[in-house]
This record gives sequence, C-alpha cells and structure tokens, in this order.
Amino acid sequence: MNTLIAIAALGIIVLLAEIFNLRKAIVPVTIVGLLAILGMTVTEFGTTGSYYNNMIAVDKFSVTFSSLFIVLTIFLVTLSQNFYEKQASKISDFISIKLFLLTGAIAMVSFGNLAMFFLGIEVLSISLYVLAGSDRLNMKSNEAGMKYFLMGSFASGIILFGIALVYGAVGSFDMEIISLASNSATTEEWFYIGVSMITVGMLFKIATVPFHFWAPDVYEGAPALTTATMSTLAKVTAMATFFKLNMAMNGNMKFAYELVIVIVSIASMTVGNIMALRQNNIKRMLAFSGISHAGFMVMALLNLQNAAGSLFYYTVAYGLAGVAAFTVIIYACKGKDNEDIENFNGLGKRSPLLAMILTASLLSMAGIPIFSGFFAKFFILNQTLQAGWLVLVIAGVINSMLAVYYYFRVISAMYTKETSEEVTKVPFEFYFVAVVAMGLNIVIGLFPSSLMDLF
Repeated sequence: MNTLIAIAALGIIVLLAEIFNLRKAIVPVTIVGLLAILGMTVTEFGTTGSYYNNMIAVDKFSVTFSSLFIVLTIFLVTLSQNFYEKQASKISDFISIKLFLLTGAIAMVSFGNLAMFFLGIEVLSISLYVLAGSDRLNMKSNEAGMKYFLMGSFASGIILFGIALVYGAVGSFDMEIISLASNSATTEEWFYIGVSMITVGMLFKIATVPFHFWAPDVYEGAPALTTATMSTLAKVTAMATFFKLNMAMNGNMKFAYELVIVIVSIASMTVGNIMALRQNNIKRMLAFSGISHAGFMVMALLNLQNAAGSLFYYTVAYGLAGVAAFTVIIYACKGKDNEDIENFNGLGKRSPLLAMILTASLLSMAGIPIFSGFFAKFFILNQTLQAGWLVLVIAGVINSMLAVYYYFRVISAMYTKETSEEVTKVPFEFYFVAVVAMGLNIVIGLFPSSLMDLF
C-alpha cells in the first residue's frame, strides 16, 4: 500500500516540477525516487496484510512483481531524457504518465477486490492509449493510439461485464469470497460465464491468439519507447494479473477451461512465430515474438499451485531482454522513417557493444543457454509437463526452434551486411540501460535459484 501511494505522489511531484521550471531535474529525481520506493517495497517481502477492507492485499506475489515493475520503469525513465529531447517541454507529462501507469500496474497485482483490479487495469490502459498516440505529427502514431483505444476499450467493457456477472453470482467483489465461490458446487452458472468474459478480456491484454490482431499495428505505429513499455512492463503486468485472477477464480480448474488454455497457447506460439518470420520491421517482428512468448506464459495457468515461481522467472527474463533489445532499437532507428531490419546493417562495426547486447537479448528470447530465457522456457515447460500436457511441451519445443530463425535475421544483418552510415555517438544512458539489463539477464541465467527460491 505504501508503494502505491509513494509512486502516485512521485507522479504528482513530477508535474509540479514542471510548474517551477525544474525540467532538468525531473528524470534524476524520478530515478532516485523509484530507487527509494524499490528499497521500501523489497523490505515488505515476506509480510502479508490487507488495506481498506481488503481492497489492497500485500503478499509475496504482489511484492515480487511490484519490484519487477519498478525496475523496468527505472530503465524506461532513464531512456526518456534522450528519447524526448525534441519534446523537452513535455518531459514532465511523459514521465508522470509512466509513473501513473506504474501505479496501475502495481494495483493490478496487489488487488484484493475486483473493483481495485478494474481501477488498476484502466489506469494502466489509459496511460498506454495516450503514450501510443503521443507523437501527434506522425500519422502512424495517431492510428496506433486510436486503434489501441478502440480495441482496448472494447476489451475493458468485456472484463467489466464479466465482473458484473461474477458479482451477481457471488454478491461481493472481494477475492476471498469469490475464491470460496469458485470451489462451491452451488455457485450460479453465470459466475462461470463472468469468469469466461474476464478471461477473454485478459487474453486481449496479453495479446494471445485470437485476440492479437491489434498488437503488430500498435507496436509499429507507437513511439519506440512506448512500444518498449507495452512489450515489457504492460505485458508482464497483464500476465501476472491474469495468473492471480485464475488463482482465485479457478482453484479447481475444469478440464474444458484447461483445454481452452492449451489451444490458446499452441495457437499463440505457432501463429506468432510463423508471422514473425515474414516481418521486415523489427517492431512488428517483436510484436509477433511477444505473442509467441504470451503463449509460453499462459502455460503457467495449467499448474496454478506450483507455477508462480516459474512465471515470475519468465517475466523477469523476458522483461530484461526486451528492455535491452529496445534500447538498441531506439538508438539504431533514431531519426529514421522506419524500424526496418536493414537499419541494423553493419551495427557490429558501428557500435560493437550495442550489437553484442542486441545479439544477447535476442538469443535470450530464443531460449539459448547461458541466458535466462533458456531457463525461463525450461521451467515453464517442466511445470506444464508435470500438469500432464505433453503435447503442449512438444509444441513449445518446436516453436522455440522455429523462433531462432527470425532472431538470427537481425543478428546476421548486424555482422554480415555492410552499411554506408556514419558512426554516431551513443548516449551514456543507452549504454547504461542496455548493459545493466542484459547483465542482470545473464546473472539470473547463471543463478536461476536466486529468483526461483523466492516462491
């Protein structure tokens, strides 16, 4: 609860800093503030509690994921000063929106009541709608913002309808009461209809097949830093929230529901990878890659009692690799009209360190040892095998091999193709974010127990 209040207060302070013409101090103050809040959050690990009639519930799950969200936000804010240099007069707006987005993310994994869950998801979603369309002179950004707003609002409406049906069946928004109802034989039928509608809405939020069509267009059209936010922070937030909802609403998951998750997982991995093979725009490629990764992450829903640690490890590995990759993408495509893969031609000679980091991040996403992406897939597939879904494990292995091809297209462009572009200076903050994010990715790959032992 203290974390939520502190981040919201920091967002307000950022807005006030603009009024007092302290624009240059906004990013440093935000980073220092988030580091302090991260420390405060970590100290809550191992404690449990509820606030405001169980609207907010603090436990191991909420603290670990909240810490991850804060770390990812620190990286994204660090890149903001350089990314928004042409819009420096609006830097307070962009930073404050990211902080309010973070409050929504933390509310989504800390809710003890469906009202707080919906409030969190709307705060996060509205922030992303604004950021997606924030480049007002760019037609693609305008299209991305409008498309995301219309599709996202529709999905939110489905979630709200589902919440209404759950409330009608149970008579409460409290998750403890809902959890008891989900295990009761006398629960009204429309409770399960409500759960199904919430599931559909959340599958949209994490961009799984067949609710994925918005992702490639929005990822491509949105500013690169916003795409990085959607691909990392927003996606792992939605997945963690979806897992928590299932823990409460599907304690005794029925076979039919499990079968739906299996079909969605296989379809997401397969469609995501096949479509990624055809992409020349790296943001669209990573959008389809993200759809494939969402297919892996939903496997955790098949083993709710044991997969929390595996899901957390996967989200950390994916989030860190994504931040590192987009840091290099922002540098390589800055000032260009597009984010095509040809922009990376010769990057290995122009900026060897950034090329090496992008290579490492893509190899991690592909699931190559020693990177944490390998162990992330191994742990999640192992949990799925324990749940008895061998066919899903086989599909996951095949798709992991398929994904290697399109990742290596980018790596090949960096090291085997020539370019006439001149070498440009890489901002220090780009080096810092890319090196630290990828360094953490490798560390948890070498010592996976450091995260797995948290659960």
